[in-house]
Amino acid sequence: MRNIELKARLNDLAAARQVAQAIATAELGTQIQTDTYFNCPQGRLKLRQIEHAPAQLVWYLRPDEEGAKSSDYRLVPVTNPETLKAALDSAYGIWCVVRKRREIFLWDNVRIHLDDVDRLGVFLEFEAVLNNQLQDEAGHAQLAELSRRFSLQATDLLAGSYSDLLSKT
Repeated sequence: MRNIELKARLNDLAAARQVAQAIATAELGTQIQTDTYFNCPQGRLKLRQIEHAPAQLVWYLRPDEEGAKSSDYRLVPVTNPETLKAALDSAYGIWCVVRKRREIFLWDNVRIHLDDVDRLGVFLEFEAVLNNQLQDEAGHAQLAELSRRFSLQATDLLAGSYSDLLSKT
């Protein structure tokens, strides 16, 4: 699986929410997520636990650069997250835990996330989900259009993940 994604700091969550609501083709609601990142020799490996929803093991590989970038990923449904977490902790060790409140909107195939991350602040994330009909170029064009609509500046863009930011605090 592959997507094109972009992450940016937000100065005004309410203004970003208004833009998302105005352009959304669907509103998917709000989730409380806990991502436990494990030490991983290639890419990133995390266990995502969502209040009142099934957990997922997520592996992804993407460059740590600002702006829109490709991300290759795999999602695995998890029926017993605490047991899996203990096993992965024993095998690899826990690197970081990220807790966030995420509002999710869709703009066609693009997921728009408004994230309030514990100890870090508020952020905006776009994920253009690709398939055989939608390739990297289309995803980059969509994220460029969304960046314009949300008035993102180059100084707002993040290179890494929330786990990278938390590990530096």
